[in-house]
Amino acid sequence: MRTFRRTRLLAATGAALTALALTACEDGTGTRVEGTSAPAATPTAPASATPSTEGSPSGTPESTAAAEPEKTPEEKPASDTPTRAPSAAAGADDGPVRTICNGSNTKVTAQPVPRPLNHMLLTVTNTGSKPCNLMYYPVLRFDEMQWVPQARPETKPQAVPTLAPGESGYAGVLLSAADGSGDGGTTARKLTVAFQGGTPNSDGGASATPPLPAGGVYYDSSLTVTYWQSSMENALG
Repeated sequence: MRTFRRTRLLAATGAALTALALTACEDGTGTRVEGTSAPAATPTAPASATPSTEGSPSGTPESTAAAEPEKTPEEKPASDTPTRAPSAAAGADDGPVRTICNGSNTKVTAQPVPRPLNHMLLTVTNTGSKPCNLMYYPVLRFDEMQWVPQARPETKPQAVPTLAPGESGYAGVLLSAADGSGDGGTTARKLTVAFQGGTPNSDGGASATPPLPAGGVYYDSSLTVTYWQSSMENALG
């Protein structure tokens, strides 16, 4: 009886051990003991970082193509072709820019005339090799006078006088009032003629100092000048 019980106990124990040993893993790679942790899964290789070129017409990666927006007409680079600079002469057209007449390229004379009364004629002759423009009106200074004679506005010509080499331009000078209404009269021994540039009252270059008659010239507060003219008649008319 005792032998039978021992035999049954051994048989039951052996069956339990056999069942435990024959428990198979779920993936078919071996056996595992129940109650233990499953091995960590092997990580798969990461996807390639290189973007796909499929669907890109030139083989350029789609991410790169998306980063470069299509250029619009407003984004076109500026042309390297320089634009034409405007003419330097005030009011000039597309013709050649003229040299300004001044004391370095002209000869200036100052001569009192019998008619009109109390007038003097300024004559400017182009001694250079290029045409020059007589701008606005002469700026006169007798001796050390501290004021500038004004130009008579009604004498302004329709066009700036241009002197070819050897040609002359003119300006009339009213020295004193014929009726004696002027004041501060005095006799001048020296005359300086200044030239204007491309804008009113700008510096046109070298001045001229034409000689005056031996006895000088008398002037008073009526002293005025005309704009430069192309003819003597217009300057004294």
